[in-house]
Amino acid sequence: MIAIGIMGFTGNLYAQAIYRLTDSKDINMKLSGTSTLHNWTMNANAFGGEAQFEIKPDSRQLTAIKSLTFSLAVQDLKSGENGLDKNAYKALKTSTYKDIVFKLLSATVVPEKDNKYLIKAHGNLTIAGVTKEVTINVSAVVNENGTITCNGSHQLNMTDYQVKPPTFMLGAMKTGDSITLDFTLVYKK
Repeated sequence: MIAIGIMGFTGNLYAQAIYRLTDSKDINMKLSGTSTLHNWTMNANAFGGEAQFEIKPDSRQLTAIKSLTFSLAVQDLKSGENGLDKNAYKALKTSTYKDIVFKLLSATVVPEKDNKYLIKAHGNLTIAGVTKEVTINVSAVVNENGTITCNGSHQLNMTDYQVKPPTFMLGAMKTGDSITLDFTLVYKK
C-alpha cells in the first residue's frame, strides 16, 4: 500500500529549474510608436532576467512558471538617431529610473502543439518609476536543446506611466501616446 502511494506521488513530480536570459543575437526587445513626422523604433539586445519553469521530467512539456523577472536598462534602447534617443531617455526619466522592470505575479500555461505554449503572464510592469499590473500574452517554445524561447507583444500608453510623450523641434513634432513593446527572449538553464 505504501509502495503504491509512493509510486503515485513520484509520477506527479516535475522538474523545476532556474533559467536565465541567454546572451545571444536571438534576443531582442523593440519599442515602437508614431509621431507627426514618422514612425519610430528603438531596439535593445542586452537585458537581464531569470525564470523558474516547471518542466515534466523526460519531456519538453512546460507545465507552469513559478517566477519570472526581467530588467532592461532604458539607455540600452537605441534608435540610431541621437536626438530621438536623448528625448526618449529624458521622457522616461532615466536620470532617476534606470530600468524597465517586469515581475511575474501569476501565469497560466496553455499547451498548443509541438512543444509550443500560450502563456498569459500577469505581473507588475514598472516604467519611469510607475508600476502597473499588466497581462501579456506570450508564445513559448521548449526547444530541443532545453532552452525556452518566448515571443510577445504588449501595447501601452506612456501617460499611464506618467511619461509625457516627447516633442521635438519646439513642439512641431509630437509622438503618439501609444507604444508597442515587442520581444524575443531565450532562457537557458
